Amino acid sequence: MNTLRKTDHQDCQRARGTFALLRFSFFTLGFAGLLLATSVGRAAVVVSDICVYGGTSGGVVAAVQASRMGKTVALAVFDTQLGGLTSGGLGATDVGNKDSIGGTAREFYRRIGKHYGQPERFVFEPHVASQIYQDWLAETGVKPRFNQRLAAVKKDGQQQLTEIAMEDGTIYRAKMFVDATYEGDLLAMAGVSFTFGREGTNVYGESLNGIRASTPKHQFALNLDPYLVPGKPASGLLPFIQPGDGGIPGDGDQRIQAFNFRLCFTRNPTNRLPNLVPASYDPQQFELLGRLLDASTAAGAKLTIQSFFNITPMPNGKTDMNNNGPFSTDFIGEDWTYPTNSSAARELMARQHLEYIQGLVHYLATSQRSPKNLRDEMSSWGPCKDEWPETGGYSSQIYVREARRMVSDYVMTQADCEGRRLAADSICLGSYNMDSHNCQRVVQNGFVRNEGDVQVKVPEPYPISYRSIIPRQGECKNLLVPFAISASHIAFGSTRMEPVFMMAAQTAATAAAQAIDEQAPVQQVNYSKLARRLTADGQILAWTVPAKSASSQTSAATHTNNNFPTP
Repeated sequence: MNTLRKTDHQDCQRARGTFALLRFSFFTLGFAGLLLATSVGRAAVVVSDICVYGGTSGGVVAAVQASRMGKTVALAVFDTQLGGLTSGGLGATDVGNKDSIGGTAREFYRRIGKHYGQPERFVFEPHVASQIYQDWLAETGVKPRFNQRLAAVKKDGQQQLTEIAMEDGTIYRAKMFVDATYEGDLLAMAGVSFTFGREGTNVYGESLNGIRASTPKHQFALNLDPYLVPGKPASGLLPFIQPGDGGIPGDGDQRIQAFNFRLCFTRNPTNRLPNLVPASYDPQQFELLGRLLDASTAAGAKLTIQSFFNITPMPNGKTDMNNNGPFSTDFIGEDWTYPTNSSAARELMARQHLEYIQGLVHYLATSQRSPKNLRDEMSSWGPCKDEWPETGGYSSQIYVREARRMVSDYVMTQADCEGRRLAADSICLGSYNMDSHNCQRVVQNGFVRNEGDVQVKVPEPYPISYRSIIPRQGECKNLLVPFAISASHIAFGSTRMEPVFMMAAQTAATAAAQAIDEQAPVQQVNYSKLARRLTADGQILAWTVPAKSASSQTSAATHTNNNFPTP
């Protein structure tokens, strides 16, 4: 497996190099080829007031809000799925404090509630979310264009985006642009400063950032041998373990928290598809899992499916299955090159992530090292026939927990999340945990350990700065970034949640429309006027404790039920 993964990594590197060469050639030749294609009718030129790149939850909200602001809108969707993670399996919304959610995001959850005959609802089936996004766009007259993959951008001499071009030759011209991708691809191509990975604790004075000295959650409580031949380091590491001991606690690195796919499964036999066994499946790849099962059984652990999956019930007998425990759906350490890689390399990584999860399910359901009760229970679950039928019941949206993060004139940090610093130019509120999944699986003191998981609650909802969603002064003047915002790794662990993304996207579209009206760069938008409009549209900019506060954190991600024995 190590050899296979090395080969896959080399494929990614080659794909990235090819993409970089093509991109260099494209910039060298300029837009002559594209303009020629337009002149002979082989490529479309789409002109609008505001162009939104990314069909994510935030992308749809930005397009809807821009239309409501009276502006013409173009929505360029990378693939064919609208709604990103919200329609891609993350039906157990990472709410935080629901009373801090306002504006269009709250409208979305009320529309979800209406579908189920309730005032509002934060737990829902993927296809319901998808339909609401489609209905929203239809109501506002926004017609998305699908399979739009960014290839190049054009700027004038005043740091103003004038055009963005897709791989199929389509050109989008607009006065304002919104990068609503999870990856921050448009901001990077526009020359905006960004980072990825973890800052050291000394960069912003954050105790929770950097390599962790201790990772108590989603951790191996039992001491498992990491080597192909137990007790012999020279034999090499088992699959799914990275070399080294993790690094020096507190240091920064370019590792990012693990990705996975959220699984919408059911036990309803009339709506259940068989679990797919990928062609790449090799039970030897899961030797580490086998050793965990052996050791846990020997220690008397009562293993169930909840030992490996965090299962949140969905309506109609469905689930949102997420990572839980030391060996689960998070493909730890296999996404490090994702933030700046090519679309081809990312697709390869996404396929490997999905095949890893499918292999995990199959191993638990069939391996004789899995207790019979666990095998039977795992075998009773399968993908839903009525969710993502075009992809066999599995979402096409990999859970990009973080990729690029913009670096602007205001960087959200741990101090903001903890209320020790309050942004004066609030656009919405964050309220979820500072949440990072594990970043690596290594060998420490001769045994397997995961590193990087952080789950720390915030005291109360906190403001997110307008300056964190726009480039710094002197960089791009007409771009807004509602997901890959300017935040440290640990602060981003809180701001990255889908309700915040939608609220920030509403703000981005509102500010873009205002910038057009004021004929001003996004850095010079009149904040007082912006705040008034946001408030009028239901956005919550400052926290006051409601009479009936829902202050408890609501999320599958905060719950663990490992059922693994302690040492």
